[in-house]
Amino acid sequence: MTTDHSPLSWPDFEKVELRAGTIVRVEDFAKARKPAYQLWVDMGPELGIKRSSAQLTKLYTKEELVGRQVQCVTNFPPKQIAGFMSELLITGFVLPDGEVILVQPDRPVPNGTRLG
Repeated sequence: MTTDHSPLSWPDFEKVELRAGTIVRVEDFAKARKPAYQLWVDMGPELGIKRSSAQLTKLYTKEELVGRQVQCVTNFPPKQIAGFMSELLITGFVLPDGEVILVQPDRPVPNGTRLG
C-alpha cells in the first residue's frame, strides 16, 4: 500500500463520513477468498443496520466482536463480495503482516455519531 502525503483540504475531509456503530451480529464468511467475517453493524436510527465484510479472523473471535463499537466509513458505494453486499467499511490499522487492529472510540458514543 502506498501513501500519498499531499495536503488534504478540510472540504475533502468533510466528504468522508466516519461514524460510530456497534457490531450486533457476526458470521463466518465461508465464500470469501481469504478468511473473513460477515458483520452487521447498528449505525443508529438514521442509517439503521448495515452489513460489512472484514478480514479479522486471526485477531478477533466472533464473540468478542459482538457488542464492540467501531468506526466506519458510511458513504462508500456498496460492494458485492462473494455474494454478500458490503455497505460500509469498518476502519482499522493494517499491520505489516496484514492483520487489522480495529479503530474504536475510547468511550461509548451514540451509534451513528459522526467523527469531525
